Amino acid sequence: MTAVIINGFINGNFNEDGAELLANPWGVVSLVDLYVGFALFSLWIAFRETNLVLAIVWIILMMVLGFFTGALYVLIALYKSDGDWALFFLGGRKAKYVR
Repeated sequence: MTAVIINGFINGNFNEDGAELLANPWGVVSLVDLYVGFALFSLWIAFRETNLVLAIVWIILMMVLGFFTGALYVLIALYKSDGDWALFFLGGRKAKYVR
């Protein structure tokens, strides 16, 4: 994932390549599908993070770097949850929902 993103930034032209993508109906479908996924994942981030600034930073990174950020976020959440699935899914809000 990292190599592909770096390759895109180095060898791609966002304006030209994006214009080609937007000219293709399936390109538009793919982008809408992708950004709906980003938005839904970002809602989970916003829900589980209690620090607003941190949540905003993660969401911005999600919109710029895509699911590379999502994968990193999940790995960090898995590591921090130490097998506690309620903590993994609810983050800092666990105490509010799990008694």
